[in-house]
Amino acid sequence: LLRALRPPCPLWFSRLVRIMVTAEEVLKLDRPTEGYLCPLSANTYQVEFLEFRIRDIDTGVDLFSVKKPEDDGSVPQPAVPEEDEDACRCIRYNFGPDFLRRGTIGTSLVFSVGPKEVPSFRMVERHYFRDRLLKSFDFTLGFCMPNSKNTWEVIYTLPKLTPEQEKEMIERPYESRSDSFYFVGDQLIMHNKAEYSYQG
Repeated sequence: LLRALRPPCPLWFSRLVRIMVTAEEVLKLDRPTEGYLCPLSANTYQVEFLEFRIRDIDTGVDLFSVKKPEDDGSVPQPAVPEEDEDACRCIRYNFGPDFLRRGTIGTSLVFSVGPKEVPSFRMVERHYFRDRLLKSFDFTLGFCMPNSKNTWEVIYTLPKLTPEQEKEMIERPYESRSDSFYFVGDQLIMHNKAEYSYQG
C-alpha cells in the first residue's frame, strides 16, 4: 500500500479522529482513499466474509476463488492488533491481460451475520487507475437474518478501454486500485481495498 501523503482527499480516516461517512460521500470520491474510512471495530453486525469467487459470465470460467478455512471453535481466534488492521484489509489480484477485454464478470460472496439482524446491506465499489476513476458500482442486498449465512451474487459490466489504456494498465501493475465500502443503512461498517496487476 502506498503511504505517501498526497493532496488532501475529501474523506480520510485517522485513528485519532472518527468521522461518520455516508454512501453519498464515497460516491463523490475521485481517487482512492489514503487510509481506511472506518476501523475494524465498526463492524458491529459481525459480518464475516467466508467465500469469494469471480467468474466470466460469457464463458463460465472461474477467474479467482478463495475460501476461509473451517473454524471448529476449538482454537480462539486472536484479535487483530490495531497496527496490523490495514494489512488484513487489502488484497492483490494478478490477472492476465485478457481480463481487461472481458465484457461482464460475476462475483459470488458467501458471508455470515452475527446476532444482530442486517436490515439492508449495501456495497459501493470505486475502481481507479492512477487516481483516475474508471467505474463505480453500487449494489444493495436486502434483509439478512441474525446468525445467518448468506450468498450475494453480483454482475459487473466492465468499462470499455482503448488499446492505449489497456497497454498502460498492463505496464503499470498494481496501479489499478479499488475501494469497497459496505454499509448497513447509513452506517459504514467495512472498508476494504484491492490492487490489480494484468501482467498474468
